[in-house]
Amino acid sequence: MRQKIEITEGIFPMPVLMIATYNDDGTVNVMNAAWGTMQERDTVALNLTESHKTVENIKKRGAFTVSIADAAHVREADYFGVESGHREPDKLGKAGLTAEKAETVDAPVIREFPLCLECTFIEYQQNAYGCGVIGKVVNVTADERVMPGGKLDMSLVDAIAFDPYTHGYYRVNQRVGEAFRDGLALK
Repeated sequence: MRQKIEITEGIFPMPVLMIATYNDDGTVNVMNAAWGTMQERDTVALNLTESHKTVENIKKRGAFTVSIADAAHVREADYFGVESGHREPDKLGKAGLTAEKAETVDAPVIREFPLCLECTFIEYQQNAYGCGVIGKVVNVTADERVMPGGKLDMSLVDAIAFDPYTHGYYRVNQRVGEAFRDGLALK
């Protein structure tokens, strides 16, 4: 038998995305955004309000990066969500993480997160059904530690997902099937 539960803000699992930008003075700002997805193969959509320092920075610089948070840095990832860039100008330093300039856009790459999408800003959308930043992915980089034999191994990324029902984080690191193949057995 099914039971009703409270409507909440999302579907499980939700990605835990680290959005990084430069502030006006060149320091790094990072925020945790669980409300983000790929719109197309090379387009990201982030449901962020204009009140975020990150959105202000994206509009000014025309660029941002999206890193996949990993289990080794869950505390830091959560901190980037509970502290505002408006209140704390050095969130990255307080978290003890480091950054380097992205290869192709005017935005930082957080070294400790294993997978990073470099994005140019396309537009900011706001309507009755949501708001957010739309960006074009122009480069993707991965730390060598998650690239055995030169090929990305998502189990080594050890990505985390956000559970909006209980406000928990979960590991997403075990392959359980083969997309576009396992279902063929039922044809």
